[in-house]
Amino acid sequence: MPEINDEEKPVKKIEELMKWERQNYEVPELSGKIIVPPLKTNASRKYFPQLFKNKEALKRLGYPLDGLVPDWREKFLQKMKEVLNKYRSVKLFMDICVRCGACTDKCHFYLGTGDPLNMPVARQGLMRKIYMNHFIPAGNLIHHVTSSEVLTEEMLVLWYTYFYQCSECRRCSVFCPYGIDTAEITMAAREILNSIGLVQRYTHEIMDKSQYFGNNLGMIPAALKNSIEFVEADLKEQTGKDIKIPVDIKDADVLFVSPSADFFATPHIESLYGYAKVFHQAGISWTVSTYASEGSNFGSFVSNYNNMKIINKRIWDAAKELRVKRVVGGECGHMWRVLSSYSNTMWGKFDWLDNRYPIPQHICEFTLDLIKRKAIKIDKTMNDNFIVTYHDSCQIARGSEMGGTKNGPYEIPRQIIKACVNKFIEMPKDTIKERTFCCGAGQGLLGDDMLPIRVKGSMPRMQAIKLVKDKHNVNFLALICAICKAQFTGIFPIYGYNMEEVGGVHQLVNRAIVLGEKEGL
Repeated sequence: MPEINDEEKPVKKIEELMKWERQNYEVPELSGKIIVPPLKTNASRKYFPQLFKNKEALKRLGYPLDGLVPDWREKFLQKMKEVLNKYRSVKLFMDICVRCGACTDKCHFYLGTGDPLNMPVARQGLMRKIYMNHFIPAGNLIHHVTSSEVLTEEMLVLWYTYFYQCSECRRCSVFCPYGIDTAEITMAAREILNSIGLVQRYTHEIMDKSQYFGNNLGMIPAALKNSIEFVEADLKEQTGKDIKIPVDIKDADVLFVSPSADFFATPHIESLYGYAKVFHQAGISWTVSTYASEGSNFGSFVSNYNNMKIINKRIWDAAKELRVKRVVGGECGHMWRVLSSYSNTMWGKFDWLDNRYPIPQHICEFTLDLIKRKAIKIDKTMNDNFIVTYHDSCQIARGSEMGGTKNGPYEIPRQIIKACVNKFIEMPKDTIKERTFCCGAGQGLLGDDMLPIRVKGSMPRMQAIKLVKDKHNVNFLALICAICKAQFTGIFPIYGYNMEEVGGVHQLVNRAIVLGEKEGL
C-alpha cells in the first residue's frame, strides 16, 4: 500500500468524508399544513452531491483536473479574499447579519429536514465563521463573540454539503430586515469550492454539454430537427393544419429560445405544441436556432460568470446571424432570469433589435398580449376537465421582471391561465407570488444523487398542493419553469400523486387555442 505524505493526509481525509453513497430517506407525510419542525442536528448531513471527475470537461470549464488540490487551504482563503473583494455585497452580508432569526423557518430545506444548518442564517454562518477568523482583525481572538472558526477539513465538508442544500430561491431574503440575499452567498461559496477542485457533477456536466453542443441534452442539430419534424407531424394529425416550427430561418421576426427539454421531455413538449400554435395562429414569422438550442444557463448556479457569458452569447450571436427583430424566451425560470436580467450587462446594448418590443420578451407576455388583442381566440371549455392551481417559480417570482410592471411575473401567467380555464384555485397566500416555495430542485440540485433532499425540500410546496387538492379537487399544477416541471413530475408519484397532473401554462394554451380565421392583429 503506498505511503501517504503529510501534505496528502488532509486531502485523503476529506475525500473519505466526502465519499458519496446512495442514501435512504423517508417521504414526509402530507397533512396540508406547513409545520415548523423540531431541531434535528445532522438530519441532512449525509446528503451531498457527487463530484465531477471528467478531466476533459473540467479542463474546458477551467477547473482543477484531479479533485481537491493538495494546497487547498491556501487556495481556498486566497479565492475567498478575491470573492470578498469582487462581490462587495457578499462582504456586506457577512458584516451586517445580526442573527435576529427572521429567516430561520423560511427555508424549504429546513422545514423539510429540521437540520439547523439549513436555517439560512446558519448556512451562511458557515461562511461567516471563516470570514471572522481569517479576514477580520482579531476575529479569531474573540471567537466567543464572533463565532469564528479555523478552516478545517470538517468545515470544508460542511460547506460542500450545505451550500448544495440551498436552491438559491431567495425566499429567506424576502423576510430578512436587512435584505441579505443568501443566494449570493451560496453562489460565492460554490465559486470558492470549484476553485479548489470540489466541483459538483450535475451542474458542470450540463454546463459542459451546453458549451460543447449548444444545449443541455447534448443534441446535435440533426436530432433537434428530427424531434421538430415529429412534433410537426403530430400537430398535422391532431389539427389537420400545417403548423410549422421553423429552424434556422433568416429574417424571421422572432428568434424563440427555450429550455432544450421542450423539444423532447414530457410534459415540457406539450408547451412546445402551444408555442407553435400561438405563432401559427397569430401569423408571426419565427424560428428556433440549432446553434442556440438551449435557453437555460447553469453557469448562473455556481457564480461562474465566464461560463454563463459563453452560454448566453450563443443566443445573441444566433439572433444577429438570423437577422431577427425580436427574441422571445420560453417557459424556464432561471433561463428567463439570465436572459432578461443579466444579458444586457454581458452582451448589450441590443440596439440592432426592434425597440418597439421588449428586449427580450417572455412567451407569457407575448401570448397574453395576443389574447388581449383578440389576435388569438381561446375556448376555455377545452380545459373543463382541469381544476388548475399555479406554482410561482422562484427565479421568476423573486428574480426577474416581466411585462414592465411590478406584479408582471405573478399576474401575467395567471391571466393566461384564467383566459384558458374556467376553474382556477390559488394555493395559500403565504406560499405564492413573492412568498412562493421553491420546488426543491432549483439551481443545480435536480440530479438523482440529490433525490433525498429534493423530496424533503419539496415538502412545503407539496403541503400547499395537498390542501387545494383536498379542498377543491385541484388536478393540474401549472408551471413556467423547466426545472420545476422535471422536479414535480418526479416528486408527485413519490408523494402518491399522478405525474400527469403537472404541466406548462402553454400546455393549457395548446388545448384551448382556436385555430382558424384571424380576428386581431
